[in-house]
Amino acid sequence: MKSIKIKEVVLHTIKMKLIAPFTTSFGTMQDKHVCLVEVIDESGISGWGETVTSDEPYYNEETTYTATYMLKEFLIPRVIHKMIQNPLEVHDMLTFVRRNQIAKSAIETAIWDAFAKKNNIALSELLGGTKTEIEVGKSIGIQNSPAKLVEKVAQYVEEGFRKIKVKIAPGADLDYMDAVRKEFPDIPLMADANSAYTLNDMEHLKKLDQYNLMMIEQPLAHDDIIDHATLQEQLQTSVCLDESIHSLEDARKALQLGSCRIINIKIGRVGGLGESVRIHDLCKDNGVPVWCGGMLETGIGRAHNIALTSLANFTIPGDTAPSSHYWDEDIIEPEVTMDHGIIQVQTGPGIGFAVDREKLDQLTLHKERITTADTVHPLP
Repeated sequence: MKSIKIKEVVLHTIKMKLIAPFTTSFGTMQDKHVCLVEVIDESGISGWGETVTSDEPYYNEETTYTATYMLKEFLIPRVIHKMIQNPLEVHDMLTFVRRNQIAKSAIETAIWDAFAKKNNIALSELLGGTKTEIEVGKSIGIQNSPAKLVEKVAQYVEEGFRKIKVKIAPGADLDYMDAVRKEFPDIPLMADANSAYTLNDMEHLKKLDQYNLMMIEQPLAHDDIIDHATLQEQLQTSVCLDESIHSLEDARKALQLGSCRIINIKIGRVGGLGESVRIHDLCKDNGVPVWCGGMLETGIGRAHNIALTSLANFTIPGDTAPSSHYWDEDIIEPEVTMDHGIIQVQTGPGIGFAVDREKLDQLTLHKERITTADTVHPLP
C-alpha cells in the first residue's frame, strides 16, 4: 500500500436546510451546520470527512463550533505533514485528546478516503467489506399524533425500506407503536428512545414487548451500561445501545455486562472508521449483530456509512436513507439513491462519490485552509 502525507487541510463550514423538521426527544432540527474536512495529500488527492454535529450539545457534548475548534487547534496539527502508512494509525495519533469523537472522526474519515484513493481502491474494500449492496431502513421523528405516524410509516413501507425506526418519548410511545402495529403487524419495526426513560419506567417499557419489536434503542441514560443490563434482563425486546458506546472498550464492557443484544455503530460517535471496524469485529466474534445509525449526514457522511455497512456483521438495515429524503440537493455526485430498500456499494476509488464544488460553494459560510502544524497548544 502507498502511504500518504497530508500537505493541507481545508475546513468548509456549510449550512444545509432539511426538507422537513426532524424531531427526537432532544428537540427539533430544521437547519444543519456542518464542517466538511478536506485533506489534500502531496500528490493533490482530496479525501473528505464531516462533523456529524448539530448546533447544540444535546446528542453528546460536541457542537459544530466546538468540533471545528478542536480540529484547528489540536487534531489537524497532529496529522498534517506526517507520513501515514495505514489509516488505522490515525486513531492512535489522536488519543492524546480526550473524547471529542466527532471531531476526531471528521479528520480520520477524510484520511481513510484519501488513502483509498491514493491506492486506487474502494473505501469499502480497504475496510474489509464484502457486500456489494446494503439494506437500508428509515428513521421517523416524533409525530404529532399516532395517525400521522401511521401515515408516514405507510409511505416508507410503500417505498420499500427494509426497517422502520420510530422515535419515542414519554407520552409519545405506546399509543404510537400500537397504532403502527395494528396497521402493519409484520414489518421490521424498532423504537428509539434517545435516553428519554429511567429504570423507574421499567413496567411501562415492558409493555413494548407486545409489539414484537426488533429492538428498543438507548432507552436509558446516554452514559449508562449498568441500568441497561438490569432493564435488558427484564425485557423480552432486545436493547440496542447507541449513545453509551464511544469506543471498543465501552462495547466490550457492555457485552460483558449483558447491557444489550445489539449495538448501533455510528462512525462519528466512536471516533472514526478504525474504531468502528474494531467494534464490528468484537460484536461479530460474540455473535452480536450491529447496524449503522444515521446522524442526518450530508452525502459525504452517507458515503462513509455505506462503505462501513459493507462489512459482514452489519446484518440489520441501517439509517442511511437516500439523499432526497433529507436534502433538496446533496453535495455529492451522484446522490445516494435506493431501489426497493437497497443501496449499491460504490466500487470507485475512496468513497466513490465526487463532491460537487459548485453546490458546496453555494452553501459555504466560511472556508479556512490550514497548511502548517503551528498551534498555540503544545502537542504532547
